[in-house]
Amino acid sequence: MLVPSIIFVAPSKKPIATMTDILILQERIKNSILVGESDFREFKSAWEGRPDNKKPRLVKKICEDIAEALVAFANTDGGEIIIGVEDDLTITGVPHETEAIEVMLAAPQTHVYQGQELPIVYKLKATIEGKTVLFFQVDKGMSEIYQLNDGRVMRRNEKRQTVPANIKKLQFDRQEIKSRGYDRQFVDGALVTDLDRVLLQSLADSYLRGYTVERYLQHLGLAQYTTSGLRLTRAALLLFAKDIQRWHPRCQVRFVKIIGTELLAGEKYNVISDEFVQGNIFELLAKSWEALRPYLAYQTAYRANATFEQKFIYPEEACKEALLNAIAHRDYAAEGRGIEVHLFDDRVEIKSPGALLSTLTVEDLETLDNRHDSRNAKIAYTLKVSKFMREMGEGMKRIFMLMQQNQLQKPKLYSNTVWFSVILFK
Repeated sequence: MLVPSIIFVAPSKKPIATMTDILILQERIKNSILVGESDFREFKSAWEGRPDNKKPRLVKKICEDIAEALVAFANTDGGEIIIGVEDDLTITGVPHETEAIEVMLAAPQTHVYQGQELPIVYKLKATIEGKTVLFFQVDKGMSEIYQLNDGRVMRRNEKRQTVPANIKKLQFDRQEIKSRGYDRQFVDGALVTDLDRVLLQSLADSYLRGYTVERYLQHLGLAQYTTSGLRLTRAALLLFAKDIQRWHPRCQVRFVKIIGTELLAGEKYNVISDEFVQGNIFELLAKSWEALRPYLAYQTAYRANATFEQKFIYPEEACKEALLNAIAHRDYAAEGRGIEVHLFDDRVEIKSPGALLSTLTVEDLETLDNRHDSRNAKIAYTLKVSKFMREMGEGMKRIFMLMQQNQLQKPKLYSNTVWFSVILFK
């Protein structure tokens, strides 16, 4: 049985943990160990030495591991670290005395640059299978770049590693801060009954069978129990709302078919169809592809039996990846705009609201080395654990690869202050 002995919730303005919170945290830690390491989760041993001669690691080194991981997670997409678990998921525990453990639990404060406060969600000591483990969770940073006490800046890379980063490349402006925090805001008046429980339960069962909808939402960081009940984030509503227009007026994808290679106006207006689909994010993933697919196909007849085979002007998977990228990473704080797909005679342009994040450049993406940053960390994480997205940063690489394999022109990426576009050529 899992029994937390110390619980700390931050920021300090959050309500004190209830018994319900404690029970959920018990499952949370245990299940995190079961599902293993990921882009958002890291395990560290509290032991060192040969297999036949193990001894406790130095407290100083463990504190450095904790701080480096939490700073890196806060500078990327948020995440968690568990001390006392090996890479092979074996729980070996933290053998140190109480005083040393208190020093480790303080690492998020003592080993971070003076004056900074990490967006810690939890730091606690728990007992699993009779062994002590330490659990830390941190949100993605919204308003500043976090540093270690020696001034170093860390990030998570595409190989699930904690690596140094250039602080100048991690600066972002006020609008970007707003857009990065949009999906994690709590929404007053939103209830679990406003969500598609059937979809939620199927995803919860595929993640860990027997999980309730409420616990699944909390495990993903999409909801939190408070003294007034379960509170939902905007991410939960964007992902699962039954009536998305009640919560977001432009959670949609618009398809504009244009005759020619440029959009004209007035008497020369050359749009022959203009339609859109809307729904929560999971619905958009299906509906938008169903709407786009007919525009990409043409038919050729076999002379032998006069039957038809459907072929595509663009690689299907490249178009799917571009749509997924737009839906997952658009700026949802720009509530007056939706995703637009412009279909010209020579190309398709998939435009998502919001400039490219300041931590990335078009040149970064074109290097195809899986560089990434998620504007909507909660949404991206949910899509990844639900297996709708692959490894972070892989999508753009797949788009370029698929276009090249089909001997088509290299995609063009474009970003201004309003849109980010992926352009695929016939």
